[in-house]
Amino acid sequence: MSTPTGTPAGGPSGASGDVDEAIRAVPVRHPGRMVAGAVLVLLLVWLAITVAGNEEFDFGVIPDYLFDPVILDGVRLTLVLTVVSMAFGLVIGVVAAIGRLSDNPVLRWTAGAYIWLFRGTPVLVQLVFWFNIGIVFPTLGLTIPFTDVSLFSVESNSVVTPLNAAILGLGLNSGAYIAEIVRAGITSVGRGQVEAASALGLEPRRTMRRIVLPQAIPVAVPPLGNEFVSMLKYSALASVIAVQELLGSVETIYSVNLRTLELLVVASIWYLALTTLFSFLQSLLERRLGRGRSGIATVRARRGRAPRRVRKAVR
Repeated sequence: MSTPTGTPAGGPSGASGDVDEAIRAVPVRHPGRMVAGAVLVLLLVWLAITVAGNEEFDFGVIPDYLFDPVILDGVRLTLVLTVVSMAFGLVIGVVAAIGRLSDNPVLRWTAGAYIWLFRGTPVLVQLVFWFNIGIVFPTLGLTIPFTDVSLFSVESNSVVTPLNAAILGLGLNSGAYIAEIVRAGITSVGRGQVEAASALGLEPRRTMRRIVLPQAIPVAVPPLGNEFVSMLKYSALASVIAVQELLGSVETIYSVNLRTLELLVVASIWYLALTTLFSFLQSLLERRLGRGRSGIATVRARRGRAPRRVRKAVR
């Protein structure tokens, strides 16, 4: 028994339009979201009008001091403090991470105690401690153990200057966090690759340098970038120990002209500009490392398909 082909089984040709009309999706309305958005916009407009109409806040001070030489010197010192402290923390963090993964219990416990101590105490406390280290150790030098023979010694205050104390405090604190970041990146590499390298006769040090670290770095770059941005902001704490970085420079100026809020806005603009710049550079680095990893994966996939092609050709 044949079925007529002139008319669709669903009925006449106009029935498809009825079906489309019947299944037309209607978006669900969310009046609560619209109300919340409107309230938020009104609050922002009210805040802007309130600040703009405040006669005590002088907007003209902001452009006058945005590129002031004192402010620019503070910006330069902030960058130096951030980069040097981050480099110091990176070296300490890598060493501590390797110590945490060591089979030597002394190294493992020492690295764990360092991470526990510097992650568990506030950065400001550490900065003030290193700034006043001369109270505990008036002189620094090299002596023969268990004797009074001193090979050389210097006064602590001449070595641990406010800037050096800031670098020491920020670097050691950051190193504790970097150690955990690097350790997570190292443990993300498959154990089988380390065992394969050992089977090929590679030394553990060479295995770490040639196989593990190149794969751990792309994993660790995003949190390391976040740590760098945090370091840029934590550098403002150095103003407490008389370091004339960005916030210290701002404090010097508003202690004279008493324009506290306006100068704090100037500092905030510079911090926002610097963090935005470094966040953009971080995204570029992550993208580049991502392309490198995808390229390695493609090469490995092609190498894995090559033997199958050869076997197919032989057959």
